[in-house]
Amino acid sequence: MELKASPCILLICFLLVHRSWIIGASADEKEGQIEATSQNGTHITTFNRTAFPPGFIFGTASASYQYEGAAFRGGKGPSSWDYYTHKYPERISDRSNGDVAVDSYHRYKEDVKLMKEMGMDAYRFSISWPRILPHGKLSGGVNEEGVKYYNNLIDEVIAQGLKPFVTLFHWDIPLSLEKEYGGFLSSRVVPDFRDFADVCFQKFGDRVKHWITENEPWTYCMAGYDKGNAAPGRCSPWFANCTGGDSSTEPYIVGHNLLLAHAAAVKLYKTKYQGSQKGLIGITLVSHWFLPSSGVAANTNAAERAIDFVYGWFIDPLVHGDYPRIMREYVGKRLPQFTPQQSRLVKGSYDFLGLNYYTTYYATDGGMPNKVNVSYSTDSRVIQSGRLNGIPIGPQAGSRWLFSYPPGIRDLLLYTARKYNNPIIYITENGISEVNNETLPLQQALQDPMRVDYYHKHLIKVEEAIRGGARVKGYFAWSFLDNFEWGDGYTIRFGINFVDFKNGLKRYRKQSSYWFEKFLKP
Repeated sequence: MELKASPCILLICFLLVHRSWIIGASADEKEGQIEATSQNGTHITTFNRTAFPPGFIFGTASASYQYEGAAFRGGKGPSSWDYYTHKYPERISDRSNGDVAVDSYHRYKEDVKLMKEMGMDAYRFSISWPRILPHGKLSGGVNEEGVKYYNNLIDEVIAQGLKPFVTLFHWDIPLSLEKEYGGFLSSRVVPDFRDFADVCFQKFGDRVKHWITENEPWTYCMAGYDKGNAAPGRCSPWFANCTGGDSSTEPYIVGHNLLLAHAAAVKLYKTKYQGSQKGLIGITLVSHWFLPSSGVAANTNAAERAIDFVYGWFIDPLVHGDYPRIMREYVGKRLPQFTPQQSRLVKGSYDFLGLNYYTTYYATDGGMPNKVNVSYSTDSRVIQSGRLNGIPIGPQAGSRWLFSYPPGIRDLLLYTARKYNNPIIYITENGISEVNNETLPLQQALQDPMRVDYYHKHLIKVEEAIRGGARVKGYFAWSFLDNFEWGDGYTIRFGINFVDFKNGLKRYRKQSSYWFEKFLKP
């Protein structure tokens, strides 16, 4: 006899299984004590790594300027961020810089050892372009001391049983290229970036099996060339107190050259190195998720435009060979054109996509275009906000822009799978910040229940996306350590592990660090 459950019983079962969606996680659930089903269908009583497919990779992430320090040591040339933080210290919240950062240049062994203790599978870090090519170009010579540092780091990562995931460009372009031709404002950067990548593939590719060409081109364009609040700090005169720039054109020019540089590096790797080195190569994009602020059609359309102007700007060319139609319509001639050859080069130039997700915003239609002060920020005609009628979309982090909204990561992953041919994805950054309150006693500062809750709930949503068909192969938490957080300096902390900035940069494990260890070692 076939048994059928009534709709009422089904609803009750759904509410019981998914109670954390509705009433929030209990204290036990925040420690991972929830019911779940593993990928092979086995019922488990705790949510931990066994809920994910075999071979799923867990790791933490970092970036060279935010971590390494040794800014003017070891033969390294100056970067755009070295110049920016020293030239315009008032643009950093605490007037700080990355000269020392968290000194991972000297402390990488203890850091990698801690990752191993936590049970991590991989470490994502970036290579400083001017540490390898101090003058930005092959003609200026390769810095062998820089090569030695990264060889040592990679060897240590592997010796501890972790996989290196290496990013080639995390925003610290050699200053010499900025001065010579404007960096990514010029197409001349494409062959220079390809040459830099060539050195890295040659020197490290025998051990590095996951390459990421660039990190968050959207953020680099938006912050560096639209709002001017990150290196190189360019914007229109009416937008902010920048020394030069055009917020209506330069973000799009830089984005175009970033895509071409990425594609050139991928082509080089695939034709010259991939056959023998057997690695994979991709790019890391970032996107918020967007919800319409109301059910009216204009706001629904606004949410779709918002994601096209953030995410589609870069993933559409990678998947389809051109920018989103709505960007062509709204930006017009200010949006560069791909030649047929460039389109073919960019389209499909990835083995996997890295995806960074932090938060979700409400989207409201912004009405008619701004024809006076034109900028990338206004081109989409969308008003974005983390609040609706004064109520935040989720708990607010130490960073003003970041609200915890776990369903957003699931929805973004499923959106990507549905719209962009279901690529292989690694979540290459996901995390939350707290304010650096220097008055807190150390033991109190190490308690970060909000971060534990954030990771716990976001990982649940990642697992849901995988069950929904998204091909997610790994997850990297941002960040392994508290560090230099760009314009916020050291005023906020994103780390799973605490860094004592006032007492020798000593590392201490936070509550979230122990939570990850428990999660990864069930």
